[in-house]
This record gives sequence, C-alpha cells and structure tokens, in this order.
Amino acid sequence: MGTRNPEMTPFSSSGPLVGSYDESSPPPSIPLPQSTSIPPRFPAPPQSASQFPQQQFPTIPQQQFPSIPPPQFPQQQFPTIPHQQVPHQQVPHQQVPHQQFPHQPFPAMPNQPAPYAPPLQGQPYAPPLQGQPYAPPPLQRQPYAPPPFQGQPSGPPLAANIQALMEDFSSLSVGSIPGSIEPGVDLKALPRPLDADIHPKSLSDMYPMNCNPRYLRLTTTGIPSSQSLVSRWHLPLGAVVCPLAQVPDGEEVPIINFASTGIIRCRRCRTYVNPYVTFTDAGRKWRCNMCSLLNDVPGDYFAHLDATGRRIDLDQRPELTQGSVEFVAPTEYMVRPPMPPLYFFLIDVSVSAVRSGMIEVVAKTIRSCLDKLPGFPRTQIGFATFDSTIHFYNLKSSLTQPQMMVVSDLDDIFVPLPDDLLVNLSESRNVVETFLDSLPSMFQDNVNVESALGPALKAALMLMSQLGGKLLIFQNTLPSFGVGRLKLRGDDPRVYGTDKEHMLRIPEDPLYKQMAAEFTKFQIGVDVYAFSDKYTDIASLGTLAKYTGGQVYYYPGFQSAIHGEKLKHELARDLTRETAWESVMRVRCGKGVRFSSYHGNFMLRSTDLLALPAVDCDKAFAMQLSLEDTLLTTQTVYFQVALLYTASCGERRIRVHTAAAPVVTDLAEMYRQADTGAIVSLLSRLAIEKTLSSKLEDARNSLQLRITKALKEYRNLYSVQHRLGGRIIYPESLKFLLLYGLSLYKSTPLRGGYPDVALDERCAAGFTMMTLSVEKLLKLLYPSLIWVDEHLLKTTDHEDIESLKRLPLAASSLDSRGLYIYDDGFRIVVWFGRVLAPDIAMNLLGPECAAELSKVSLGKRDNEMSRKMIKIVEKLRESEPSYYKLCHLVRQGEQPREGFLLLMNLVEDPMGGTNGYVDWVLQVHRQVQQNP
Repeated sequence: MGTRNPEMTPFSSSGPLVGSYDESSPPPSIPLPQSTSIPPRFPAPPQSASQFPQQQFPTIPQQQFPSIPPPQFPQQQFPTIPHQQVPHQQVPHQQVPHQQFPHQPFPAMPNQPAPYAPPLQGQPYAPPLQGQPYAPPPLQRQPYAPPPFQGQPSGPPLAANIQALMEDFSSLSVGSIPGSIEPGVDLKALPRPLDADIHPKSLSDMYPMNCNPRYLRLTTTGIPSSQSLVSRWHLPLGAVVCPLAQVPDGEEVPIINFASTGIIRCRRCRTYVNPYVTFTDAGRKWRCNMCSLLNDVPGDYFAHLDATGRRIDLDQRPELTQGSVEFVAPTEYMVRPPMPPLYFFLIDVSVSAVRSGMIEVVAKTIRSCLDKLPGFPRTQIGFATFDSTIHFYNLKSSLTQPQMMVVSDLDDIFVPLPDDLLVNLSESRNVVETFLDSLPSMFQDNVNVESALGPALKAALMLMSQLGGKLLIFQNTLPSFGVGRLKLRGDDPRVYGTDKEHMLRIPEDPLYKQMAAEFTKFQIGVDVYAFSDKYTDIASLGTLAKYTGGQVYYYPGFQSAIHGEKLKHELARDLTRETAWESVMRVRCGKGVRFSSYHGNFMLRSTDLLALPAVDCDKAFAMQLSLEDTLLTTQTVYFQVALLYTASCGERRIRVHTAAAPVVTDLAEMYRQADTGAIVSLLSRLAIEKTLSSKLEDARNSLQLRITKALKEYRNLYSVQHRLGGRIIYPESLKFLLLYGLSLYKSTPLRGGYPDVALDERCAAGFTMMTLSVEKLLKLLYPSLIWVDEHLLKTTDHEDIESLKRLPLAASSLDSRGLYIYDDGFRIVVWFGRVLAPDIAMNLLGPECAAELSKVSLGKRDNEMSRKMIKIVEKLRESEPSYYKLCHLVRQGEQPREGFLLLMNLVEDPMGGTNGYVDWVLQVHRQVQQNP
C-alpha cells in the first residue's frame, strides 16, 4: 500500500469526492474536511420531524434537460437572513471500500454520467421542490430587491426559488435528484482562504539566496522541461513582478556603489553579478549563471577563494549573498543628467467640478503635502486649469501673487512664459502656497460646462517635455471641447452580446493613445483622477495612465463631504510615496526560456524592455513565459529583474532581483509547485485584456475553460491507475483555484452585461486590477468578512485584531443579531443585524443609531466599545495603505444599500443569474468528467 501524498487534499463532504492520490496507492475513501464555516452562535430551536414534511424530488429524464427553456422570472424580492438555523435532513454517509485515512469518509459519485446538469451561466439553480416552499419562523426576513447600480438595474430578476438556496447554506445540500450527485456538495466543506492569505511555494531550502517572493512570483516554481509539458499545463506559465514592493522595516534592499570598479556584468548576456554566479581560476574568472560564459574579474573586485571555492570576502559582498540589491549606476547609464522630481497638475474647473467640492479638496491636499514631496530641494512644480479655455499660472519666485494667463485659441496651442510655469518648489514656495489658497475661490462662480482636456494635454506635453515628470489629471466631466472631444456612448444595451461590444471598452479617439506614446517618449507618467456621476469615458482617459506606467483613480458621484477623506489620502500617498523616475525594466531568463508577453501599465519599447516614466511600490506587472527549445537540458532556470531608474535624490540606480527555479520533467510536480496567487493574477490580466477584443461572455468562458482543462489534465494523471469514480481531485497547491476563479468570474470587469455594471465602473476596475500586486488582488477577489460584536463585548482588549475569525462570503455567515465588517482592500462595510443588541448600536452610533445609516458616520465616542471599533477600522486601513477605505454603514434590510454594498459581493451565493460556489464546483466538475 502506498503512503498518502500530502499534496492530495479532500474537497467536498457528501457528494463529489474531492482529493487526489499518489500514483502508487489505490484511491482511498475521502475524509470529511473540517467545516470552515463558524458554528451558529445561537442554538437553533428544536423542531419536530412532523413540522417539516419531507420534500419529494421528481425524476427527470436526462434527455429532457437540454430542451428546458430558461425560466422567465417575475421581479422578486431578496430576503435577508433569519436568525434561526433550520436543520435539514441529512443523508447518511456510506463508507467507500478503499484504504481508510483518519478522517470521516464520505461517498463518491457514481461513475455513470448524471442526468442532472448544474445551472449554467445566466440561470440560477432552484431545487425542484414540490408543494409550498418552507416559510421561516417568526423573525421573517424582509424582502430585498437587488439595487440599481448608479441609476441602472444591477441584474436580471432573481428567481422566486432562489430563497431555497439562501436558506441556511450551512446545512443545505444540492438536491437529491434520482441519478444525480448523491447527496450533493456540502458548502461547509469547500476550501476557502480564511485562515491566512495564500503564500507562494518557498524555494528557500533549495535556493536560499532567491529574492523575496514579494518581488517575483512564478505561477509554478517547477519549470517544465519540454514543450509537451507546457502544452499540458493549461494554466498561465509566467511570473508576477513588483520591483519596488514595500518592505517591512529592517528588510530594506542594500545599496551598493562599485565606484571606480564599475558594475560587474556578463559581457555577453548583460546579466548582473548575483549569488548564483561561480568563481574559478583562483578567483580571476566568474561564470555567468544565465549563459555560462566565463568573464574576467576586474582587479578591484578580485578576492581569493577558500577551499570550497567561495570568495573569502563573501560576507562583505551583499550582491553575492542576497537575491535583491540596488546598484548605484555610473554616468554611462545616463542619457542625460538625472531629472528632478516634477509634478504638474492639470485641473478641471468646469461647473461640475466646482459644485462637487473636488477643487477645494485637491488644493488643500497638495498644500499639505508640499513639505513631503520627494526630492527636496530639487523638486519642480506647476499648475494649469481648464474648462473651455486653458489657464496657466506664472509662479516665478520674485512675484508676490501668481499671475493667470488664459489661452482661448485651442486650435493653435502655445505656452506663454514657459520658463516661469514650472518652478523650483523651494524657491517659489510662498507663491505656490498663495495660489493653492486662492484656487477654490478663484472659480467658485464659474458656470462653464465645457471641458477642453485634449488641448490641455497638448499644452502640458509642451511644458514637461524638457524634463519629464508626473502629470496628475483631475477630470470631472466628459471631454467636450477642442481636439479629443468625446461623445456619449455605452448607453445602448443592444450593443452588448454583439461583436461590437468590446468597442465600448477601448478608446474612442486615437488621440489618447497617441498622447500616451508621446508622454512616455518624454518620460512623463500620467495619473488620472476621474470624478463624475455621469459617463466620462474612462476607457479613453485611462489609456493615458495605461501606457505611461500610471494609475486610474475613480470616484463616481464625488461629493467632498462623503469622499473627501478618500481623495485626500490617495492623492497624498500618490504625491509622497517614493517614486522611480525615467525607468526602464527588463527581465532576463536562463537558457531556453524567455518571456513572450507582458501585462500591466507600461509602454513596450522593444521586445523585452518596458518603459516606465514613473513607477512606485504599488505597481505590479505580469508576464508569460515560453520555451525557446523543445527540450531544456539544464537542471535550473534563473530569472533576473533589472529596473534602471532615477531616484528622487538624483542618483541613477539599478534595482536587481534574482531567483532560481528547478526544471521538472513531471507534470504532477508542476502542479505540486503551483502558486495560486500568481496564477490568478495572470488569469485576471488575461481575462481583462480579452474583454478589450471580445464579448464579456467570451472572456468569462475562456477563464472557465482554462480552469476546467487544468483540473481535467490533473485528473488524467491518476485516472489510468485508480478508479476515481465521481471524485473531484486537485493538488493541494490549487485548492483555492475554483473559488478565486468564481470570484474573478463575478468581478466588476467581467460580470454580467449592460445592466449589471456601469461602463465607466467596469473600465476603471479593469485598469485598477491590471496594476495590483498578488496580495491586493486576492483580497479584492475574496474580501474579508469578520464577525466583531463578540470582540467588542469582551472586557479585555488582549485579542489581536488579526485573530478575529474570517467567515465565508455567504449570506449564511450573517446573523441578524450580529455586527460584521466586510473589507475588500478598497472599502469597509459595517453590517448591523436587524436585532443587534441595542446597547451595541447605541455605544457605536449614539442617538443616531435608529436613523437611516446612509446618513450616519462611525465616529469615536466616549466608551470602550466605540474605541475598540475605531481601533479595528484603523488597523484595517493601516494594513493596506495604498487605498483609503471609506467606511460605509448599512443595516440589515436597508435597501438598496445593503444589496449594493454587501449582498452583491457575497461571491459564494447565487446572484444576478450567476452560480454560487456549490453550483460552480458542480458545473466545472461535469465539464472535467466529459470526454475530450
């Protein structure tokens, strides 16, 4: 009998058995995983069997299923959550006659195909119950209709029978239809990343000198040795790189200055010296780990070797012992003198911008950050505002007041006094402060509704082309005047589902991509801040950030009283975080492999050189790997990321990250060493890019197909040797792949169609997800749901906030007597159960606790419970400082806010015609079982 492979993991409890086995042992019975759902906090009242007559399920012939038309559902209301648990009939487990493991076994599905087809896209599953559906006991859930999203309906009407799925998923099984999966998948047993985030497979034992995975994560740390293995690996093969990732204190990247020696590099492949090079010939030569070329060691860098062949000065050479280092670049790495940090602000001052309060928040935030801008005393700054004309500001240090100059001829743009519009901040500090103080009142009576963004961009390019820098655009309305004017589009639902649908998600006017190329050429990075409750064509505006290494910040329906703190925090971080200026990045690989495609915000200057005018710690890039040779002959493949940039202090530097990975000849080993986080990161970028050339449905289908093929290929590894029957098997490393796949399927850039997500919101979410690091993306796809009222009621505060238990993202996790926090990395939602203890609500909200919570804010009050709650919220914000998490309060049954803020984001529940977690697993499993 073989031993159990620790990478093979059970998946489901009662139904499709999930797990996998080593190749030497027969398939054992599958243990019942421990439930990841928390137990009920209040015991369910006893119910007699006579109260609930057993439901009978009709027999449905297999051949009838394809002909059932999609049901037409009347507009139904979505119930909220009862506080009582209703026990369901449990189907007894049967032992599978195979080798037993020390867990509870449960039965496998029959080998024959089941006539039951799980619900496909667009059709929510409702069990075919006979008789009247169960009505909950006295504390009825209030009806809920999915809320409209920004004035648009959020999805098709929900089925009446969806209530049956929402009834306490902690004990519900998918129906026992004759010939179907018996007795169904237990929602509790499905794997979820509740205990901790996904960490990549560590190679520290094999390659202890690799760079930290925060900088470089491979989708699998087992590199395939042949093209045939690549063709059987249906998931993305590649890496996610975050070259400037933020590091904890004490783990800073060492800075090395070779001075007169010059930076040590391979003369053939240009690889930088790193821990994996070897020294020979008594230390006079070193062998490149990438291309194996022998290079001479410069005299100033020479050191003798000890008996083991190691340099005797190894402890004084960080570049030979650490996977991440930063070299100070000599003058030959400079095309021009290092540029100073430069910030130019292009601000929309049309009537809508004035009324929203955006101008005042922006002006005050910039003023508060002047002392913290990087690069003092070299920092340069400038401003321009625009409506139907462009306003420049002379900020010369000899002036006491700034001078405004208006250019109204937009067909022939020119820049007046170009030398005085960009000034040294330290020299012109008083004039800059005076301008920022007067800016909000300067346009308070403006009634101009036009926006000449295109001409303003051309003017900004003229001003900044000498130095480069960062251009920050604050746009509050659709560009409507001069070159680059855009028209309203995307409001025709007939386009969705056609071959023209993707045209809505790409720039309408080629000017914006052309301007982005020009900005990149002159080392100008663009960040776009978009504010509007109306259509502003983020698809076009975001292109400016996409090709310049920038970022899109989107504030729909901006009002300074509500969103001011969020804008203030995110703008301040954008201005004060350390930025790498005029950068280029290249990722080198060992023999036989190369990166063939790149995904993120950059301009590809050559086949493998990424131009990044401005890059920072919040930007990540994904890339796909391909084999150049049919067969790899080496045992190890090396990767080296090199980012050449100008630091804000004026130094030209090269940040280098080096990693090694083993070459494997076994597909099972590739799966064993897979990194779900990196895979999902690449899958999300590929799916979002597919929406720019195909229908949303095609992008979703492509995502599902890749996951299905990967699980089918893994299943085939064991199907010959073992009788798998109806078991779902997967490697331990990919146990969360199905859940993250479902979350991505339901994410804002991909989900639904015209009525589900506003076009601007869909495009903005796509631009954001293309830049996120692995950790931030996983948090966005599967947010935290935390139960906090028990913590607040404790008399001591010794419990660490990180220890608060995360719950599955399903309605069954919510209790009407509880208080919960939902956190997706971008916002926080505090959900108050309808029958939450009144003293908790009073302590947190004061006398306003009975009011509509959309008008109430969570402030610090003079009681211990309030202080604990504020501490939790502040800790959640501090844990991810890239974005400011606005705190939204919502009460159970408070519609439509409850649906929009929380219920629509419970990805494990069926919603808007999409599958829940159980149905998704069943659907993928049926496809896995089908013959090719």
